[in-house]
Amino acid sequence: MIPGGGQPNMQQLLQQAQKMQQDLAKAQEELAQTEVDGQAGGGLVKATVTGSGELRGLRIDPKAVDPEDTETLADLVVAAVQAANENAQNLQQQKLGPLAQGLGGGGTGIPGLPF
Repeated sequence: MIPGGGQPNMQQLLQQAQKMQQDLAKAQEELAQTEVDGQAGGGLVKATVTGSGELRGLRIDPKAVDPEDTETLADLVVAAVQAANENAQNLQQQKLGPLAQGLGGGGTGIPGLPF
Protein backbone atom coordinates (compact mmCIF):
# COMPACT_ATOMS: atom_id res chain seq x y z
CA MET A 1 0.00 0.00 0.00
CA ILE A 2 1.22 3.49 -0.84
CA PRO A 3 1.74 5.84 2.14
CA GLY A 4 -1.10 8.33 2.40
CA GLY A 5 -3.57 5.93 0.84
CA GLY A 6 -2.36 6.37 -2.74
CA GLN A 7 -5.69 7.81 -3.83
CA PRO A 8 -4.52 11.42 -4.48
CA ASN A 9 -1.69 10.14 -6.69
CA MET A 10 -4.08 8.09 -8.83
CA GLN A 11 -6.47 11.04 -9.08
CA GLN A 12 -3.58 13.29 -10.09
CA LEU A 13 -2.43 10.79 -12.72
CA LEU A 14 -5.93 10.57 -14.15
CA GLN A 15 -6.22 14.37 -14.27
CA GLN A 16 -2.86 14.60 -16.05
CA ALA A 17 -3.92 11.92 -18.52
CA GLN A 18 -7.20 13.74 -19.18
CA LYS A 19 -5.36 17.03 -19.78
CA MET A 20 -2.94 15.31 -22.16
CA GLN A 21 -5.87 13.79 -24.06
CA GLN A 22 -7.44 17.25 -24.35
CA ASP A 23 -4.14 18.72 -25.55
CA LEU A 24 -3.81 15.90 -28.08
CA ALA A 25 -7.34 16.49 -29.38
CA LYS A 26 -6.62 20.21 -29.72
CA ALA A 27 -3.37 19.54 -31.59
CA GLN A 28 -5.16 17.10 -33.93
CA GLU A 29 -7.82 19.73 -34.63
CA GLU A 30 -5.12 22.31 -35.39
CA LEU A 31 -3.45 19.84 -37.76
CA ALA A 32 -6.72 19.27 -39.59
CA GLN A 33 -7.00 23.03 -40.19
CA THR A 34 -3.35 23.74 -41.07
CA GLU A 35 -2.37 23.46 -44.73
CA VAL A 36 1.07 22.53 -46.04
CA ASP A 37 2.37 22.38 -49.60
CA GLY A 38 4.52 20.04 -51.61
CA GLN A 39 5.81 20.52 -55.13
CA ALA A 40 7.45 18.67 -57.99
CA GLY A 41 9.00 19.55 -61.30
CA GLY A 42 10.54 22.74 -59.96
CA GLY A 43 7.14 24.03 -58.92
CA LEU A 44 5.22 22.96 -62.05
CA VAL A 45 2.90 20.91 -59.85
CA LYS A 46 1.95 21.96 -56.31
CA ALA A 47 -0.20 19.99 -53.91
CA THR A 48 -1.77 21.30 -50.72
CA VAL A 49 -2.73 18.96 -47.90
CA THR A 50 -3.89 19.49 -44.34
CA GLY A 51 -1.59 18.65 -41.48
CA SER A 52 -3.62 15.47 -41.08
CA GLY A 53 -2.96 14.47 -44.71
CA GLU A 54 -6.20 15.43 -46.48
CA LEU A 55 -5.59 16.64 -50.05
CA ARG A 56 -7.06 20.13 -50.34
CA GLY A 57 -5.66 21.52 -53.57
CA LEU A 58 -3.66 20.75 -56.67
CA ARG A 59 -2.16 23.40 -58.95
CA ILE A 60 -0.71 22.43 -62.31
CA ASP A 61 1.25 24.93 -64.38
CA PRO A 62 0.09 24.78 -68.03
CA LYS A 63 3.73 24.18 -69.02
CA ALA A 64 3.49 20.76 -67.34
CA VAL A 65 0.62 19.67 -69.58
CA ASP A 66 1.73 17.75 -72.66
CA PRO A 67 -1.08 15.72 -74.28
CA GLU A 68 1.57 13.40 -75.71
CA ASP A 69 3.11 12.70 -72.29
CA THR A 70 0.47 12.37 -69.60
CA GLU A 71 2.62 9.87 -67.69
CA THR A 72 5.13 12.56 -66.73
CA LEU A 73 2.31 14.81 -65.52
CA ALA A 74 0.89 11.94 -63.46
CA ASP A 75 4.34 11.31 -61.97
CA LEU A 76 4.66 15.00 -61.08
CA VAL A 77 1.24 14.97 -59.41
CA VAL A 78 2.12 11.88 -57.38
CA ALA A 79 5.48 13.38 -56.39
CA ALA A 80 3.88 16.68 -55.34
CA VAL A 81 1.26 14.91 -53.23
CA GLN A 82 3.92 12.72 -51.64
CA ALA A 83 6.03 15.80 -50.83
CA ALA A 84 3.02 17.54 -49.30
CA ASN A 85 2.20 14.45 -47.22
CA GLU A 86 5.81 14.26 -46.06
CA ASN A 87 5.57 17.88 -44.94
CA ALA A 88 2.31 17.06 -43.16
CA GLN A 89 3.98 14.16 -41.35
CA ASN A 90 6.81 16.45 -40.24
CA LEU A 91 4.20 18.90 -38.93
CA GLN A 92 2.46 16.05 -37.10
CA GLN A 93 5.74 15.08 -35.45
CA GLN A 94 6.29 18.66 -34.34
CA LYS A 95 2.77 19.04 -32.92
CA LEU A 96 2.06 15.55 -31.64
CA GLY A 97 5.53 14.21 -30.82
CA PRO A 98 5.86 15.94 -27.44
CA LEU A 99 2.28 14.99 -26.54
CA ALA A 100 2.81 11.34 -27.47
CA GLN A 101 5.91 11.24 -25.29
CA GLY A 102 3.94 12.78 -22.44
CA LEU A 103 1.27 10.12 -22.86
CA GLY A 104 3.86 7.39 -22.56
CA GLY A 105 4.71 6.87 -26.22
CA GLY A 106 7.41 4.30 -26.67
CA GLY A 107 5.84 1.56 -24.59
CA THR A 108 6.03 3.26 -21.20
CA GLY A 109 2.36 4.23 -20.96
CA ILE A 110 0.21 4.11 -17.90
CA PRO A 111 -1.03 0.52 -17.46
CA GLY A 112 -4.69 0.14 -18.30
CA LEU A 113 -4.91 3.30 -20.41
CA PRO A 114 -5.08 3.04 -24.22
CA PHE A 115 -2.03 5.20 -24.97
